[in-house]
Amino acid sequence: MATNGHYDVIIIGTGAGGGTLAHALADTGKRVLLLERGNWLPREKENWDVREVFINERYHATEMWYDRNKKPFRPHTNYNVGGNTKVYGAILFRFRERDFLNVQHFDGLSPAWPITYQDIAPYYTQAEQLYAVHGQRGSDPTEPPSDDPYPWPAMSHEPRMQEVNDGLRRQGVQTFPLPVGIQLDEEHPESSTCIRCNTFDGFPCLLNGKADAATMCVIPALRHPNVSLMTEAFVTRLRTDPTGRSVTAVDIQHPSGPMQLSADIVVVACGAVNTAALLLRSANDKHPNGLANSSDQVGRNYMCHNNTAAITVFRKPNPTRFARTIGINDYYWGTEDFPYPMGHLSSGLKSQPEMLATAAPSTKLPGVGITLDYMAHHGVDWWATTEDLPKPDNRVMLTPSGEIMLSYTANNTEAHKRLLGKLRHLAE
Repeated sequence: MATNGHYDVIIIGTGAGGGTLAHALADTGKRVLLLERGNWLPREKENWDVREVFINERYHATEMWYDRNKKPFRPHTNYNVGGNTKVYGAILFRFRERDFLNVQHFDGLSPAWPITYQDIAPYYTQAEQLYAVHGQRGSDPTEPPSDDPYPWPAMSHEPRMQEVNDGLRRQGVQTFPLPVGIQLDEEHPESSTCIRCNTFDGFPCLLNGKADAATMCVIPALRHPNVSLMTEAFVTRLRTDPTGRSVTAVDIQHPSGPMQLSADIVVVACGAVNTAALLLRSANDKHPNGLANSSDQVGRNYMCHNNTAAITVFRKPNPTRFARTIGINDYYWGTEDFPYPMGHLSSGLKSQPEMLATAAPSTKLPGVGITLDYMAHHGVDWWATTEDLPKPDNRVMLTPSGEIMLSYTANNTEAHKRLLGKLRHLAE
């Protein structure tokens, strides 16, 4: 195994965590190495091809994970520079103040964080600047306090979505513009990177108009001579010093052959699942159950939200292209008839017929008499998300041969059903 190179900092992962950290360290003069198991996501016409992205899963990882019944499945995760931010929707909320405290949900307690909103608020401001967040401070009735405006004005609603927004407001709903990380200049569209297309959420951006970690953080960081990037570098193990107290090196599987690199500081930022898996894979005689796992908590309490995509279909056509502009938090903390947090509603990505075909058994819905094409061209899309709760049996583990096993059982589903009921009522 080659052992070449020592760095001040090695960062494993180039997504929201690793990429952002690299950007922050770039001008310190420290010798920083970013390790990415994937490669640069290619800029190609297929970036905006619905069939390639949603049906052929062109950019998803091809590896298989296993569920709690040892059944293999292909995770919807992305191994490339920028990580999952290359295809995220870039809706960038701050946590509410109460989110950091003990919160009683219908299904149990969400325990308090060891930090408060006030501790992290200055970093939220920096992140909003870095990720070019467009929004309107004070419009979200649940948002936490901030003296700093968003760096960019809120995105405008397209005409049909403005009608939907106005209709909701007439019902008493406190809609607000979603905070979107996007390189859009509506005052000067001729020079704007973003063109407000219908291939934003779920797609890579061919124009780099989405404020993802590769575009906003990694590429600028690499302009500094002290920052470097190694792609196709899969970190298989973390190595500790003889005492087992410090991580000093990483083992890497690379097309050129296995290698080991050392650093004063090693940052593990490869996502919730893969970070846990790497710590478990790095077991040694000082840490027989995996690094930092004397508590047996590494990989436990996995959370991923309860999410539903829904469509309300109208007779009136919806020619909207960029639809992710309406937010609703009226039910975030609950209501009089259900005094538990329900979550968040927002307008979703604008569905296209081929997207719907991935989840529908037929192009014509039985008993309804409308086609998927009609739904796509007349529908208004919604996204509903509700918190799930930390449960120790929802966990990341390794199979005997080292593959990832993800055991997960949904919880707090009653709150999500109530949220969907609110959405259904608004649509009637």
